[in-house]
Amino acid sequence: MAEPLNPLDQVRTLALDLPETEERPSHGQPTFFVAGKMFAQFRDDHHGDGRTIVAVKTSDAEEARMLIEAAPETYSRVAYFRAEWVGVSLAVPDTDWTQVGDRIATSWELAAPRRLLEAGGR
Repeated sequence: MAEPLNPLDQVRTLALDLPETEERPSHGQPTFFVAGKMFAQFRDDHHGDGRTIVAVKTSDAEEARMLIEAAPETYSRVAYFRAEWVGVSLAVPDTDWTQVGDRIATSWELAAPRRLLEAGGR
């Protein structure tokens, strides 16, 4: 039986399975881009905050606020990012990887160029 992937490898697999994505470091963190626009960033104890998260974009600051208020154990603000970004916690043993994948894919859709979305998107 294969050993489960660590959180970074899980995020990497989910992000790089999306069309025309690439990974490159940004501020020392593994970061994922589509057409040059960032859509996800993996953070593990970034600046000593003790959290393991994937930062993803939401539609706007209001959606981010609602997610954080509804599930503060799962969602959080992301230091140094605009208000429409949220951190999705990856530190719990029962991480819902389907939910994480959906959030990464939604963030990709918000960053992807129209031509990719018109071609069927993800």
